[in-house]
Formats: sequence, C-alpha cells, structure tokens
Amino acid sequence: MINPFSKKEHPEFIRDYLIAAKQRKSGKRLLSDERIVVLDIETNGRPLESDEILSLALFEIVNGQIELSRQRKWIVYHPDTRPTRATAIHGILPCETEQGVPEPELLKELIPILAGALVVCHHIRFDLSRINKILYRHFKVRFKTQAIDTAILAMHELSAFHKTGYPNQRAPSLDEICAQFNLPATARHTAEGDAFTTAQAFLFLCGRLQRRLGRPIRVRDLPLSEF
Repeated sequence: MINPFSKKEHPEFIRDYLIAAKQRKSGKRLLSDERIVVLDIETNGRPLESDEILSLALFEIVNGQIELSRQRKWIVYHPDTRPTRATAIHGILPCETEQGVPEPELLKELIPILAGALVVCHHIRFDLSRINKILYRHFKVRFKTQAIDTAILAMHELSAFHKTGYPNQRAPSLDEICAQFNLPATARHTAEGDAFTTAQAFLFLCGRLQRRLGRPIRVRDLPLSEF
C-alpha cells in the first residue's frame, strides 16, 4: 500500500524545498552571501483556523539590495469570500479573489523561491502560520524555512523597543520601526507595500547591527526562528 504522505509521493518542487531546508546550516555564513526573501500576506482577518490568505507579495534582497525586478505578488482564489473588517484595511474585494490564483498554484510558484532562502517578515508567526496551514493542507508538509522577524530584530537593535521585563510588553509595529528611522511607509496594509517597507526596515536594522558589531554580519548574529 502506498503511503500518501511519503516524501517519494511529493512533487519535485516540494522535494527540492525539503532538501534545501535540510541543507541549510546557520552559523558562520555572511548575511551578504544569503538570498533573502521578504514577504507579507493579507488575510480575511479571522482566527487561524478559518483565516485565509487573500494576497501575498515578496521582494528578494541580494547583496544588500532590494531587487525590484524580482518582486512577486499573488491574489489568491477564494470563490466565497465575504467582506470583513479587514476588507476596509487592505481593500481586497471578493470580485478580485474570485479571479485569483488557486492555493496549489500559489505554492508551486512560491515554494521554489523560498527554497534555500532566509525569510524575513514583520510579526512573522502571523504570516508563516498561515502559509504553513495551506502548505500542509495541499501537500502534507510543514514550513521548514529559517526566518527572521523584524519586530524581534528591532527589539534587539533599537533602544526604544528593548525588552523591559514587563510580561505584557508588545513587539513594535512596522510603523513604529519606520518612525525610528524616519522611513516613509509605502502603501501600508497592502501585501506588496508592507513587504517592501519590511525589506527597507530590515536593511536599516542590519545597518545598525553591523555598526554595533564593527564587522560584517553573520547569520548567527541574527535572532533566527525555525518553522
């Protein structure tokens, strides 16, 4: 009997992703040598169990530069989406999601981009928990990419957000980080705008980290998360 969850039954792009995730080793690699993918999602604003990704956008950072030519954006197909409170924020209408890309097609395009990359998001568990959900839904695979949360990085590098020991301290918003650098936020509350702004904030934070260290940044210098 064939096990439907066997890795041998995974499509090639999933197998390649799993191999790349296994081969990644954090440590002495220079951040400048890494391919970095910064992404953001917009959802219908419900709890995780019923929340759905409506749009996803990403930018790649190569050699410390945001590669605008490698920008990607998807509207995700949902035939029965109804407006929610989140609709007033991100502006994604049901007529758009009715014409979107089905989740399996999104993953077939997204996962090869993420394979072997270092992923950056703001408030990362929100974004990656929802990507993980659809990845498991369609391919029975968990998200396994090393990732960095710009909110956590800001708490390390910006004195305004250092941990205080208070149990209810919250991580900074993207707007709060941008204010620290006088960085204009671009098209906030759209996936592409937030991904681009997060990429800029990440580079500013890395500049602060490198000045503090007095040497090039290595991957192990960053607050890495594993998913």
